[in-house]
Amino acid sequence: MATKELHEKAINTIRFLAAEAIQKANSGHPGLPMGMASAAYVLYTRHMKYNPADPQWPDRDRFILSAGHGSMLLYAMLHLSGYDLPLAEIKQFRQWGSKTPGHPEHGLTPGVEMTTGPLGQGFSSGVGMAIAAEHLAALYNRDNYDIVDHFIYAIVSDGDLMEGVASEAASLAGHLRLGRLIYLYDDNRISIDGSTDITFTEDRAARFEAYGWHVEQVADVNDLEALDRAIEAAKADDRPSLIVTRSHIGFGLPTKQDTAAAHGEPPGEEELAGAKDKLGWPQEPSFLVPDDVRDHFHAGAERNLEAYESWQEKLVSYGEAYPELSAQFKRTLSGILPAEARGKLPVFDTDAKGMATRASSGKVLNALAPIIPELIGGSADLTGSNKTALEGEMSFTADDRRGRYLHFGVREHAMGAILNGLSLHGGLIPFGGTFLVFSDYMRGAVRLAALMEQRVIYVFTHDSIGLGEDGPTHQPIEQLTALRTIPNMVVLRPADANEVAQAWMSALERDDGPTALALTRQALPTIDRAKFGSAEGLQKGAYVLADLGEGPPQLILMASGSEVEIILEAGVKLAGEGISTRIVSFPSWELFEAQPAEYRQQVLPGAIRARVAIEAGITLGWERWVGDDGAVIGINHFGESAPFEELYERFGLTADNVVQKAQEILARIETPGK
Repeated sequence: MATKELHEKAINTIRFLAAEAIQKANSGHPGLPMGMASAAYVLYTRHMKYNPADPQWPDRDRFILSAGHGSMLLYAMLHLSGYDLPLAEIKQFRQWGSKTPGHPEHGLTPGVEMTTGPLGQGFSSGVGMAIAAEHLAALYNRDNYDIVDHFIYAIVSDGDLMEGVASEAASLAGHLRLGRLIYLYDDNRISIDGSTDITFTEDRAARFEAYGWHVEQVADVNDLEALDRAIEAAKADDRPSLIVTRSHIGFGLPTKQDTAAAHGEPPGEEELAGAKDKLGWPQEPSFLVPDDVRDHFHAGAERNLEAYESWQEKLVSYGEAYPELSAQFKRTLSGILPAEARGKLPVFDTDAKGMATRASSGKVLNALAPIIPELIGGSADLTGSNKTALEGEMSFTADDRRGRYLHFGVREHAMGAILNGLSLHGGLIPFGGTFLVFSDYMRGAVRLAALMEQRVIYVFTHDSIGLGEDGPTHQPIEQLTALRTIPNMVVLRPADANEVAQAWMSALERDDGPTALALTRQALPTIDRAKFGSAEGLQKGAYVLADLGEGPPQLILMASGSEVEIILEAGVKLAGEGISTRIVSFPSWELFEAQPAEYRQQVLPGAIRARVAIEAGITLGWERWVGDDGAVIGINHFGESAPFEELYERFGLTADNVVQKAQEILARIETPGK
């Protein structure tokens, strides 16, 4: 058994690995690593279940450093715990090409469960991981076969608790009694501007008790036995737990401890030397890891190896006892869809009246859900409007974890982060619905999904001024363009029910980033696919719906979503006037951009300079596709409250306006300078 002296030496090793890396980089945040080293030490050496040789072990405990600015704490722990993070990487903290960037990045550093830094996001995504663990345990565990049995731990900060997203997520976590969730709160009472007394004085423990959380208080974070008892109590409670640990930011720094100066700047050589003297640490060598400390951490790794091997043996016997469940469990963890999924896509008959794409989305979702059990999600209190209900499926509740429909409540921001947690956990494909205009509320989480390359599906309905009478507060004008600016995000705005089916398939098959489905409130005609191009063209982002008129095209009309029917009508009129016209359905800029140049040239030949694009939103970005000679019809202003038909007419979103613009462009090209 480790002695008190060895415990202290191990904790100081963590502190000074962090502080020296920050000092060497001349950049970083020493306050949290030095203040919470003991908390991380107790978690990793006494409680957490993990295997550095297999960082993706499905039944590992998850650890989230929600206060991602303190990244060196995590890197130090990963290095000492045996992950593939050598000391050379610690010495390259915050440098080009290193595995130790300024904030933890999922997919870059072994053992990092999620990208953190935007405060509140890690806290909230942990709720998603806990939902995933509870749901998968209810779905797959059987007597004597607890193949899903782990906890989600996090270190959270004052800043995390101040952010609104965390409040939303904490409220839902308490309601759902997510007992697998255990958070250690770094209660150091300092923020960048100074003492938290200037902004943050409510009773945080009482607030979380009111949310329905189990709350423990540890008066001194360096009291290892008190920490240990608090974590044990949390593991035994069926509610989510917040352990309030009184800590000291920059612990050990002679003049900066308990001050804002310890938060986000290197300690300085003199201050670092003073901390070493104060805590009895050798001045040399730098980046010291004593042999007995390394041996101590390796002994902990051996304990975890036994748990890992026991689980592997259990999984084999589970497969013999429950072969179908085992096969499904392994398939969902692999991220591979059932082979029959594409064959289950509904095909919609031609219909002049048609249906709203939000309605066809609901039909597609319910056609696929029975054969894709890993599909889980819900809506931010807009189930009926978003058409996200899963027919015949139970809701996920505090009393029944088997359900896969999630009622997020009016919590868009938390929903976005929870979807990330569901995806990061593994074994599930999450979706979440709200109005497109409210994607702004969840943008931070959406951006992280793209950064982490997570398969998350957003069902954004009421996608334009087509929602009509609700007016400009609910009419998304700039949101499509805003989403398109996010790297690694795919935005799909389907034109009819069959494009919707293809859009869902595209989103499900994409395993390296999120997808946003932008769907209408108003009905759209179902296009005659025997007469026009196949909806499978959506998979390439843009495709030729029709070439109307005699001879090669003189003009290209392009649109997404609800405006495709407008360009079809305009194309018929132009063809009737002897102007051969190409109609291009353009549901996704990102997918089209990813196509080979040859395909893009086939759809949009460079020789055809006369082009018109139309979309019921701002025009920014469409100029790339129409070129210098083309025109874009859109709305570069807020909408109005009125029936959508009148709005389209008054704002020029009509076939007649498209025809007029096309004629003007053709005349200008044919008569230069006109």
